[in-house]
Amino acid sequence: MEDNERVVYIVDDDASVRESLCWLLESESYQTRGFASGLEFLKAYQPDWHGCIALDVRMPGMSGLELQEQLLQRGNRLPIIIITGHADVPMAIRAMKAGASDFIEKPYSDELVLESIQRAMDLADRERQVQDERDTFQRRFQALSNREREVLACVVEGLSNKAIADELGVALKTVETHRSRIMIKMKVKSLSDLVRAALFAGNFVSNDIKKRPGQQGSTG
Repeated sequence: MEDNERVVYIVDDDASVRESLCWLLESESYQTRGFASGLEFLKAYQPDWHGCIALDVRMPGMSGLELQEQLLQRGNRLPIIIITGHADVPMAIRAMKAGASDFIEKPYSDELVLESIQRAMDLADRERQVQDERDTFQRRFQALSNREREVLACVVEGLSNKAIADELGVALKTVETHRSRIMIKMKVKSLSDLVRAALFAGNFVSNDIKKRPGQQGSTG
């Protein structure tokens, strides 16, 4: 895949604005791609893109808010910076409430644009790191057996080994063995790390671990 770690996607129907932003950002070592409309951007958009979007509010055909809504429906994770004229500030605030990371009023200074872009890039980096970690924990969770998932569910609920044994109707030694295997498969070294890993994996894991043990069949 093309190296697009620092790409700023500029969506603005004003060609002079696009060219000016591209020149400014490329002078600071960012990569840029310009789009004259929301529809043009959507046709090119790929969910694995990295970077951020600088998005004009008022555009013919599809407004910036409409494009933002479309991107949300597609699961977009790129931070969005709203570019707006003075009269569009209420719209920009609406966009921020819908998840935009910042908004810039026209006319704007180069310094303001660069600061906003850097904040958006930092945000994108943090979110990607979080998602990478979540994906890692999800893969490890999938490697657990049904019984190990039941034991993990009890651990997350704060039950002791003895209470888990009583809950599952197994020997205390069996619970200790399962917990040891879980720690190895999840690649954690402490109880706090294990609970954090289980919770950090998000809804994917919670659908399994929130089920009370005994509600589904188990295998060792």
